[in-house]
Amino acid sequence: MLRTIDLRGRTLSAAEWLAAVPRAQAARDMALAAAAEIVHDVAERGEQALREQAERFDGASGHAIRVPAEQLDEALEALDPEVRVALEAAIARVRIASAAQVPPPVVTELAPGAVVEQRWQPVRRVGVYVPGGKAVYPSSVAMNVVPAQVAGVGQIALTSPPQREYGGRVHPSILAAARILGVTEVYAMGGAGAIGAFAYGVESLGLDPVDVVSGPGNNFVAAAKRVVAGRVGTDSEAGATEIVIVADATADPDLVAADLVSQAEHDEQASAVLVTDSEELAAQVDLLTAARAAATRNGARALEALTGPQSAIVLVDDLAAATAFSNAYAPEHLELHLADPRPEEFVNAGAVFVGSYAPVSLGDYLAGSNHILPTGGQARYASGLSASTFLRPQQVITYDREALAAVRDAIVTLADAEDLPAHGEAVEARFEV
Repeated sequence: MLRTIDLRGRTLSAAEWLAAVPRAQAARDMALAAAAEIVHDVAERGEQALREQAERFDGASGHAIRVPAEQLDEALEALDPEVRVALEAAIARVRIASAAQVPPPVVTELAPGAVVEQRWQPVRRVGVYVPGGKAVYPSSVAMNVVPAQVAGVGQIALTSPPQREYGGRVHPSILAAARILGVTEVYAMGGAGAIGAFAYGVESLGLDPVDVVSGPGNNFVAAAKRVVAGRVGTDSEAGATEIVIVADATADPDLVAADLVSQAEHDEQASAVLVTDSEELAAQVDLLTAARAAATRNGARALEALTGPQSAIVLVDDLAAATAFSNAYAPEHLELHLADPRPEEFVNAGAVFVGSYAPVSLGDYLAGSNHILPTGGQARYASGLSASTFLRPQQVITYDREALAAVRDAIVTLADAEDLPAHGEAVEARFEV
């Protein structure tokens, strides 16, 4: 079922490894062009554009875009008690792990009277996006909101697509999760338009522009972040989900198949890739993946993802080649099903799951790690969402007269060398009195 990419017997350069990675590039390019048009429409026409987009993409009209407080209360009251317990457990674990991501302030005294303080300032206002298209993700409410709260963000606004079956309301499980976390500013907006609304604000809704936009979504949401980057800060482009599994002959083929299907059910554009040096394992996984896809409720969606150009079984000569391929791919999720996993060598991944008892599903919900992670190869240079997403490192410099005098001559020398004499004169002026 999965197509096979056979890289055995080849010595590849870094560029060739990158070229060998399966990607649905055409879909991403199309999403970027469409997202730009949608974002600019919201920037120009505000609420009217959002309402037209809701009717076009979500089949919702006449709904309250800004969610009334009573809808949040009703959703929490109706929430299944078992779901609430599970959500609260996830929130508690993410909060503990997020707290470890906040660096302490550091004061460095370079000389008597010469002090540089490193501090971490939270942004003022954040807009978090929670998907609600083919599936709904109350867990993503926790993954977005908790790190922002831990970072000390004062204002958190949340948006999720309006649901036709709920009369244009946000899905009740998402509203309930927001209510548990104390988020009261919630909007029924979806897709690229919601990202545009956060970036530009919508006066008629009382929606002020945010400083940072975060959250996962489909390729259009990820592309919209690229469109608004520079106007607002963004986390990584967490688009259609990806899983790469690196496995050897010791791996359980049924567990590998189960994990490939678990991510393929998200979206038809989801990427599911097995990298192995075992031809026998590859054949077993291919058969078992087909069987599991056929048996699960979202099988049709999973099957389309698994047979798409972005999914494959990749055959390599050895673990070194598998490592090189994985680092070139830089997957959102990386699972290692290996006798000798060596996670320290797999340096490019949003999150690394080691061993048979650490499936991506664990990270999606209860590991304590964050499931909002970079896709599309961005894990080579970007990280997953964390408290640091909402923090700005800021240096505070304090020098007294004696400390400045000690570096006075060096400053003047460098200023003259760069033909910026006024720089040096600004220092000299302090000693002319």
